[in-house]
Amino acid sequence: MTTKNEQEQRVVKIGIFYDGGFFHHISNYYRYAHPRKQRISIPGLHDYVRERVAAIEGVAPRCAHVVDAHFFRGRFSAQQTLAREKLYSERLFDDVLMNEGVTTHYLPIQGNSEQGIDVWLSLEAYEMTLLRGYDFLVLIAGDSDFVPLARKVISRGTRVMLLGWNFEYTDDVGTLRQTTTSIRLINEVTYPVMMQDVMNDAGDSSIKQLFVDQGISAREEITKPAAAPAAEGAAAPAPAAPSERLKGIICTVKEGFGFIKCPQFPNNVFFHFSALQNCDFDEIMEGDLVLFSVEQREKGPVAKDVELFETDKA
Repeated sequence: MTTKNEQEQRVVKIGIFYDGGFFHHISNYYRYAHPRKQRISIPGLHDYVRERVAAIEGVAPRCAHVVDAHFFRGRFSAQQTLAREKLYSERLFDDVLMNEGVTTHYLPIQGNSEQGIDVWLSLEAYEMTLLRGYDFLVLIAGDSDFVPLARKVISRGTRVMLLGWNFEYTDDVGTLRQTTTSIRLINEVTYPVMMQDVMNDAGDSSIKQLFVDQGISAREEITKPAAAPAAEGAAAPAPAAPSERLKGIICTVKEGFGFIKCPQFPNNVFFHFSALQNCDFDEIMEGDLVLFSVEQREKGPVAKDVELFETDKA
């Protein structure tokens, strides 16, 4: 029979698995759309998980250990990334993951799709649960595709904690943007934690550990001059149909938004970071070639479904 002291000192093993696309989407929201204007801290997130699990188990936080952490995401080829001068920024994020002991798993991006990431994550998570004997499997994800994983892991006696987010906001052009975590997934896991409530708790001083204390990046501080206006008297190009896919060049990148130069429009076309389809806002830069559709608004055309154009396939 274990004593109370032995119960409090027992080791609790935690495995954390990130859906990288989901995590970056959430982190971009806090960096560009949330009043905090800060990214999510991975070390801080791990500390929060340890403290939360320790409280559930009734053990000291030092006895709750993240024994594995895995990050899954689609990735552009080195050639594509080098062409856009983004190898350094990718390496910086890899350093953050490496320093925190997070194992990275990257799948080549095909077009605008990260197909196969959910299957790969699920297979690895289930296998590692069997091999490592986790007490807790922590999912940072929001898709119902992970419901079978949750069911299978729970059937083996491992509890599943989900870190999910539900939020909405209005972007700079008045469009309501929403992010929700699958209700099916929430209902299947053992401990669903809705992180938007946790991170918005102004009365909890410990919440600041969940955010990176960062200043404005050099790229965000330095902006290039706007494109020269069209020559006076020049004929305006015919407007594009809403469903038409257009090609343009990113001419300005600001904090959370930017502008695209396109021959079909006399003025540069606005885009919001949430309109990006096959990349993160941090991965784009001025001069990138993009494909996009347009939506006519009261203040003018707005780009939607913006995709980086893969020049090696052009």
